[in-house]
Amino acid sequence: MISSILFCILLVASVGLFTYNARKIRRNILLGRDVTLTGDSSERWKTMIRVALGQSKMVTRPVSAIMHILVYVGFVLINIEVFEMLIDGIFNTHRAFSFLGGFYDFLIGFFELLALGVFIGVVVFWFRRNVVKVTRFTNPELKGFPARDANIILVTEIILMTCLFLMNAADQELQRRAYDHYTQAGAFPVSSLVFGGLVSGINSETLVVIERVCWWVHIIGIFAFLNYLPLSKHLHIVLAFPNTYYSNLMPKGKLNTLESVTDVVAPNFDPSYQSKTDPNNPQRFGVKDVTDLTWKNLLDAYTCTECGRCTSSCPQNATGKKLSPRKIMMDTRDRLTEVGKNIDANGGTFKDDGKSLLGDYITTEEIWACNTCNACVQECPVNINPLEIIVEMRRFLVMEQSSNPQELNGMFSNMENNGAPWQFSPADRANWVNEN
Repeated sequence: MISSILFCILLVASVGLFTYNARKIRRNILLGRDVTLTGDSSERWKTMIRVALGQSKMVTRPVSAIMHILVYVGFVLINIEVFEMLIDGIFNTHRAFSFLGGFYDFLIGFFELLALGVFIGVVVFWFRRNVVKVTRFTNPELKGFPARDANIILVTEIILMTCLFLMNAADQELQRRAYDHYTQAGAFPVSSLVFGGLVSGINSETLVVIERVCWWVHIIGIFAFLNYLPLSKHLHIVLAFPNTYYSNLMPKGKLNTLESVTDVVAPNFDPSYQSKTDPNNPQRFGVKDVTDLTWKNLLDAYTCTECGRCTSSCPQNATGKKLSPRKIMMDTRDRLTEVGKNIDANGGTFKDDGKSLLGDYITTEEIWACNTCNACVQECPVNINPLEIIVEMRRFLVMEQSSNPQELNGMFSNMENNGAPWQFSPADRANWVNEN
């Protein structure tokens, strides 16, 4: 009874803390401007199923794709066994689903194979990060917490899978001895192979302690992992699904038109034009801080997996430019987190801290290095769009601060005078057809 009460307290506290932090993240995302997303719901569902559930964009890099799919599938399906552990913890039962008989044996055996896949996957990921040191995991933006974050999760997964195997091996041996309530239930192909010889020589009372300790370490580890998610890049486990559902379905390269700009220009050509924005609440042109971004941009930031595929495919980064699309997303998330903490510390309202996303986190050098090729957008496995943030910051620099590289001034003058980037007048544009 004491065990069940303790478990229920941990369960309620864990779920409550996660809900509290999840609500803060939702609040932070909704600090962004509203945006109307085009595309019907059926297309959005297909995109989510294909990209988030089907991992379709992972396969471009086979090694990491195979390992990620092993971890992903194992993580999802093993949670069925975790559900059984929750029932056992609440009602103080042992293997509550064992009444399924032979099907239960199949399930446990299958879950053990999945757990082995997860174990292999996370070991390979750890090896690639810390021994092989794959280039995209050594960029400057991953120094400090981001590097620790990845290793914390990988090591935690290794510990959880090891505890699961040792728990099952001890359980199987106690079943073989018909000890107490350990009745025959489940098949343990991996546990018996890995730990069977080790536990066979241990007395029953010690095996019970091992089985119970491993059970508690595993379930507490899951509760801890749940509440680590809001602090970690691994929040993408949850947010990948809504983020891909709300993907930008417009053709890549098509830029949105600022309604605030249209409201200024259109009345000059159409006196009957109706303003789409509130004239009493003028909007900033472009983006200076996170609250100028849309909620979808902010959802992108929280969904970023920090995998670095965007940066490794960026031609500007490859040539030594300062731009890293991954850093753009990480900086956006860091600034948004800072703004959220500011709101919490000031009774629900933001107190100006003299900082902004552009300038304090992202430099103009990074922004102007981008050649808007969309490589980062194409490569992202969860359809994040760093380019949209970059373009909006450029708009702010040009339209609000008249701050742009000198090389663009000639183009701007030509567009103003000739209606095109070139220095030829409209009347002379077709002269080339007369050339021999």
